[in-house]
Amino acid sequence: MTYVPKGSAAEGPYVLELGHKRTGLSHSELRVIELEPGTTHSFATGESEWIVLPLTGGCTVQAEGEIIELLGRDGVFSGVSDFAYVPRDAHIQIASGAGGRFALAGAKCERRLPARYGSAPEVSVERRGSGNCAREVRNFASADAFDCDRLIAVEVITPGGNWSSYPPHKHDENRPGLETELEEIYYFEIEEGRGGSEGFGYQRVFPSRSGGTDVLAEVRTGDAVLVPDGWHGPSIAQPGHAMYYLNVMAGPGPEREWRICFHPDHTEGYR
Repeated sequence: MTYVPKGSAAEGPYVLELGHKRTGLSHSELRVIELEPGTTHSFATGESEWIVLPLTGGCTVQAEGEIIELLGRDGVFSGVSDFAYVPRDAHIQIASGAGGRFALAGAKCERRLPARYGSAPEVSVERRGSGNCAREVRNFASADAFDCDRLIAVEVITPGGNWSSYPPHKHDENRPGLETELEEIYYFEIEEGRGGSEGFGYQRVFPSRSGGTDVLAEVRTGDAVLVPDGWHGPSIAQPGHAMYYLNVMAGPGPEREWRICFHPDHTEGYR
């Protein structure tokens, strides 16, 4: 499984459930849940740490005797959101008075850190690239922005007609100081066009070794792409439709780092 169309990985209360048993990944996982107004959802965190990230709407997260209020947002294209970190070996409840859609980004971990609130104003927003490779990166849980044991997660907004995740890059082997081994999950939403027209984008992953991951997928809102290994990029947004993706990463390395290697055939004239 590499390309996951919307609805193909629904399970129980989740419209998207990308756990280890389904994906074969050993470290990264992702769930998306849609809550009707006035409803709740409870789950056990197990061996993983999680971030509860509002995609649309707000919610209350109860964890470790703490009540964390998340204001959320109107949608992923309206700006950054606050979020909640919850530890492994805990029982969590999410409640939403007005309803909404929420991502649960997880990673198998060893340390048990305290439940915490992540403030939207403190999220670093980075402008990366230029020209038709310009995009916005929201580093809400990047390795240097928010303390987790294993989990790394960021959001990216790619303007319509632009490329992101470019140049193609990889992080599928541990090379101290050069590259860290990280599995990755991309979750996509595409901005509606004029008149509510549905948009799409494209995601490429190609092998970095014999028999490695190889996929070219047309992606729409609710789709996901798994990157267990390989060069990934570009992510291409249809003109007139901005592309959002949530990146969830984790790996087995001794340090929680994001070190990548760019494909040598695609860097000339870009960097």
